[in-house]
Amino acid sequence: MDATLIALVRRHLPPGAELSIVKEPYRKVAVCVANMDGDSIPEIIAGYKWEGHPYVMIIKHYNHVWYKAATIKGPGYDITYLNTAPITGEKAMDLLIGWQIGAIWSELNIFTYTDETLNKIVSGVYYSRIEVEDMPGKNGKDGKAEIALWHHDTGEAYRVEVYRWEDGKLISAPDVYPYYFKKVVAYYEEKVKENPQAAFYWYYLADAWLKAGMPQRALQAVDIALALHSTYPSKKELLALKEQALRKNRMRRISLYPARVKGVGGTKWGYINSAGRFIILPEYSYAYPFQENRLAIVEKKGGYGIINEAGRFIVEPKYDFIQPFSEGLAIVQDKSGARIIDQQGQEITTKPYAYIASFQEGRAVFQNYRMQYGYLDAKGREIIPAIYVYANDFWKGYAVVKVKEGQYALLNEKGDVEEHYSYAFVGSQGDGLLAFQEVEQGKYGFMDKNGRVVLPPSYTSVQPFQKGRAIVNVAEDYHNRYGVIDKAGTFIIKPQYNSIETLGEERFAVGIPIDKDRPFIGSKYAIYDSNGNQLTDFVYRDVLPYKERLASVHNDTDTFFINTSGQRARGWPIVAGTGTLSLEGDVIKANIDQRISYLNKAGETVWRENTIIPLQGAYEVQEKKYKPNKDYLVYYPQISGMADKNIQASVNTKLKKLSEVKHIPADVQLDYNYFGDFDIPFFRKYLLVFKLAAYNYPFGAAHGMPTEIYPHIDVVSGRFYELKDLFRRDANYVAVLSAIIEKQIKTNEKYSYVWQDQYKGIKPDQPFYVDDDALYIYFYPYEIAPYAAGSPTFRIPYSEIMTIIDTRGAFWQSYH
Repeated sequence: MDATLIALVRRHLPPGAELSIVKEPYRKVAVCVANMDGDSIPEIIAGYKWEGHPYVMIIKHYNHVWYKAATIKGPGYDITYLNTAPITGEKAMDLLIGWQIGAIWSELNIFTYTDETLNKIVSGVYYSRIEVEDMPGKNGKDGKAEIALWHHDTGEAYRVEVYRWEDGKLISAPDVYPYYFKKVVAYYEEKVKENPQAAFYWYYLADAWLKAGMPQRALQAVDIALALHSTYPSKKELLALKEQALRKNRMRRISLYPARVKGVGGTKWGYINSAGRFIILPEYSYAYPFQENRLAIVEKKGGYGIINEAGRFIVEPKYDFIQPFSEGLAIVQDKSGARIIDQQGQEITTKPYAYIASFQEGRAVFQNYRMQYGYLDAKGREIIPAIYVYANDFWKGYAVVKVKEGQYALLNEKGDVEEHYSYAFVGSQGDGLLAFQEVEQGKYGFMDKNGRVVLPPSYTSVQPFQKGRAIVNVAEDYHNRYGVIDKAGTFIIKPQYNSIETLGEERFAVGIPIDKDRPFIGSKYAIYDSNGNQLTDFVYRDVLPYKERLASVHNDTDTFFINTSGQRARGWPIVAGTGTLSLEGDVIKANIDQRISYLNKAGETVWRENTIIPLQGAYEVQEKKYKPNKDYLVYYPQISGMADKNIQASVNTKLKKLSEVKHIPADVQLDYNYFGDFDIPFFRKYLLVFKLAAYNYPFGAAHGMPTEIYPHIDVVSGRFYELKDLFRRDANYVAVLSAIIEKQIKTNEKYSYVWQDQYKGIKPDQPFYVDDDALYIYFYPYEIAPYAAGSPTFRIPYSEIMTIIDTRGAFWQSYH
């Protein structure tokens, strides 16, 4: 590299700093030259190490003078990649940095550079090797560079994925696979020559051939790998790859599954494939499963939208909520009300409604702003006018509506009245029978749709008939007496149980109370058939409905599938912990102890949530689990990497205490359920902010009580900062903050729910948290607002309180 250029760079290094040497795309000094901001004057970009940390600086030329325009401090301990490329647009040169965080792992950051400001657009993407170039697709090169990331697996084998920037994020770029994976083929052809007995090289060669568009060669490689009878990759993995090749299915739809990653800034959701690889990177606040129409609802930046399998927004995240698609249509909600959209995201209703239900049989119940109910058709038209007090969904061409108090009717799909019913209550149809009450607060019976009473009122609660059976309750007090009847009213399952659930496959989960004196705590379940035969003992704590003749159950220690005999299904996994299993395409989703993982059908984990959150340098947060009792579960943080291990131990002990990690007896039935978890909403410089959230639900209560606390920890000193530490000692911060909040309550419509007469100002130790731009003050439920309001939170920008902030104090300096 030009010695003059290197000398110029060295003049801008801090004393004692050394230029880094990058290995990719080839070994060189970490210096490059590019016109990043489009002003026709190239900038110099250089990477260096100083005081044990990696940095990148941009040197800019103006008026015959070179000066340092920007500096970036990176994670890890060195730089493995430094380059510029047109990632976000063909005319823009963006900065790509690979920060070395491990012997074979780097974190990719991508920055844009405008107005002498670096904007980080990609972080938290990890790789072992990287290649960046404008790769040709079906229509040739497009002027934008793609990024190939190689992820180390075993030996010298790597999983390879290619990404491009689109719609504000990195997405998979399968259209350039035929070009790029020819390079991957060449790499693995050399590996199988060197190690012909290594099945994993043959596996990755087959995968590369398939992506390169050569399925026949992929079949040959898979067959060789199968003949080696190796334990890795597994036979199931090889057969799955062979199936893809046999079907020439490299263009088939990828099945994607929601998965979440915990990191700085909170938990983000993305989508993985059945191999556990992120195809849509985690960037959403929440992600729902993909539906049969290959669309998924996601939440981002406080709004809900809809994406396709490429991660592109079909509907921008602009709604307050979106219901899942039903019959090709979805209900969206914003401040103006509810509307209907089609699968292209187009609104088909001409006005908003107070409420719209999901479509059933081409009709959707709606409610107008006069609290009247009617029905919309699949074109968004009011096919049945809103003239009813209440309306139920259609079933087999009919729907029950409430005309007025004591008057119900049965409508056909055109809205014509087929029958009138003069009862205090009439329920939805089920197997041709309708539940009814003669008088309010009276008992329930069943009649046919013609109004003929089939079973006189004798039940305190009922569920609709399904396949000739209905669950009913005959209890007169809180000690339930559930049973199952047939259409003649004969009890198939005697009315003596705490709870009964319909499972499908002509099976029921029948529950007896865990504690007879406190039946509201819950039930232990046995499996019964629809003829009243008991198939198991009362051994299950929870049972889900059958799907593909399997039902998820758990006892006090494990979760597994049972067959229709109620016995553990052989050949399916048993997972330690309590929760649910569900069949999702090619994988099994396990939601165990409030944590999600995905398994293959052999029970092998293909993906699980991360338990380590890297911060910067040696600092990281480890997630620990505490479950002393089936009704007490806490995930709490522990910090590692602090220089003083005694201080670190003291900090971690306090974090455990704040997280309510305490002695809980193992074999005692608690009278409440407690769940605690944490996030990392903020980390900057030395300040680490945790959100410790918990929910305590007393069994039998209307609702539980949520709590949130935000420890603010200096990872150097170990100090836990308090609200007062942010302000000058002579400042009356309580009065200042109280006045600001009082003004917000009175002038901001957002806080109209606050009980103004209950607000008396803040306390000196008022709960709070900080971020880059503002101080946040919050109150607990019921303090100044109803429970439904949650924790009222008030944002106070620093600009409003700079006169009282102690900018030289340890708290402020810890993140500035």
